[in-house]
Amino acid sequence: MNAHINIIPLFVIIPLAGAFLTSLIGRFCKKLSDLIGNVVTMTLFMFSLYAVYMANKFQVLVYEVGGWRPPFGISLVLDGLSGFMLVTINLIAFMITIFAINYMEKFTTKWKFYTLFLLMLAGMNGVVITGDIFNLFVFLEIASVASYALVAYGTEMDELEAAFKYTVMSSVASIFVLLAIGILYAYAGTLNMADLAGYLSQIPNAIVIKFVMILLIMGFGLKAAIVPFHAWLPDAHPSAPAPISAALSGVVIKALGIYSLVRIFYNIFGVRQEMLNIFAFLGVLSLMVGVLLAIGQWDLKRLLAYHSISQVGYIMLGIGLGTPLGILGGLFHLFNHSVFKSLLFLTSGSVEYTTGTRNLEEMGGLREKLPVTANTNFIASMSIAGIPPFNGFWSKLVIILACLQAGKPGYALWAVVGSILTLSSFMKVQKYAFFGKLKEKYTNLKEVPVFMTTAMIVLAIVCIIGGILILPGVERLFIQPAVDIVVQGAKYKDIVMGALR
Repeated sequence: MNAHINIIPLFVIIPLAGAFLTSLIGRFCKKLSDLIGNVVTMTLFMFSLYAVYMANKFQVLVYEVGGWRPPFGISLVLDGLSGFMLVTINLIAFMITIFAINYMEKFTTKWKFYTLFLLMLAGMNGVVITGDIFNLFVFLEIASVASYALVAYGTEMDELEAAFKYTVMSSVASIFVLLAIGILYAYAGTLNMADLAGYLSQIPNAIVIKFVMILLIMGFGLKAAIVPFHAWLPDAHPSAPAPISAALSGVVIKALGIYSLVRIFYNIFGVRQEMLNIFAFLGVLSLMVGVLLAIGQWDLKRLLAYHSISQVGYIMLGIGLGTPLGILGGLFHLFNHSVFKSLLFLTSGSVEYTTGTRNLEEMGGLREKLPVTANTNFIASMSIAGIPPFNGFWSKLVIILACLQAGKPGYALWAVVGSILTLSSFMKVQKYAFFGKLKEKYTNLKEVPVFMTTAMIVLAIVCIIGGILILPGVERLFIQPAVDIVVQGAKYKDIVMGALR
């Protein structure tokens, strides 16, 4: 078992090494930076699949950094939830780096993109595997700082303005999180998550803990762009180049926001009904506000950004129900949204790459010239709208059934209404961008290069077959281990400490 534990720190070491090598030698050869970036993300994706296998086999693996035994030393923890998140993050990262081989050619310093992207990836992986709440903050900041630079990557006025707003808002979120961690440490005298869970279980109703919870909801809510903490996202995500937008909406807000909320509120604080009620309410608020703001947008990427807010609402609703079925639906939708939203941003990047515009009113008939882009965008659009048999349908169905099972039909109704409005929004995208008469200025367009189409096709295939992940037997391999860890609540401390014995 000790040999298997050594895989855990590689999820941080490998991308950090890749970022270092790219910054060192990538500047001399664009192809070399492409090679390093894609080898790193492919390796991490393969390792993440192995991590899921190991989590199924051993339930929990704990790596003691420097040989110091927790809670006195820093630990890295691999369980069903972290394995699930590692696959999600590194699958999307791999597809993004493939897409970037062609797309980032129009930027003169491609090596800087890969360096920053791999740093961001190291931060996200670190957030997922750390067993220490302060190191969660450290990894969160590594990912955040890299993402600030990536949003401003094009250095145009709009991008710099969006990056500045994103930096300010995200820094405020980080202050909330750091303040909460400081109070917890002063109160409990430990930073190890499992040890902290054991201490807090003895004094569950202390006023100071409720104050810490509020700080963390605001901090991680800002990172996840949950309404009413969403103001930065509609500017930041559209302004960034398409691969970066795909990463931000696809996995960054999940790893830094949603995952952190789930891990801390379920596995450290334990299940508290008042907090779950807040999660569910914020989820419904986000899914409705996001989709209503998206409907009126004509900038394609801005429209997608508002839908990220809406779809995160579905995830929060499922998690906030607190039932095994609701958590299953929330986590399943987290994975599905990562796939179809990344695909939507990549297809929007392909449209902008060929036409030079993001304005839907300036498009039309692009299906004729961009068949791969059009068809993959259609698949992703049907997925996000919850149309069967695409993956988004199954996760939304589970969430709606979970609402009914939990005796909350009103929430189920809002989830259905949100899905209908999402469908209408993406029908507008299909009508104005890909159907209708081709404009004369686009008669010489050609489909985007092979690496861009490859990434889009792979993600489209996942959208089509992703529903099988919920089938009995199959879900036991990937999603259910993550659900089991969340459902255990504060018993997480016993699982982790048991793995150390």
